[in-house]
Amino acid sequence: MAKGYWVGSYRSISDPEQLAAYNELAGPAVQAGGGRLLSRGVRVVAHDAGIAERTVLIEFDSFDQAVAARESKAYQEALAALSDGVERDFRIIEGID
Repeated sequence: MAKGYWVGSYRSISDPEQLAAYNELAGPAVQAGGGRLLSRGVRVVAHDAGIAERTVLIEFDSFDQAVAARESKAYQEALAALSDGVERDFRIIEGID
């Protein structure tokens, strides 16, 4: 079964306190959903139309598990805490088996 991945690139952070509140809730929500943090806020080299900003990569055992974790009540609470504190590009992608 192909794995699922969350990929988030933060274009801007307008409220660091909202981001901190989100991180406090999102970490446990992701773990409860079976996610494993692979990369967060480390070095980025952007090419083409990419942006060299904070990027997060989280792995799940399956694409469906990744979608379910995003839709979970716990993660929705994290998103509510984040509100408009950031502008980000967030995707759920299916890995290659």
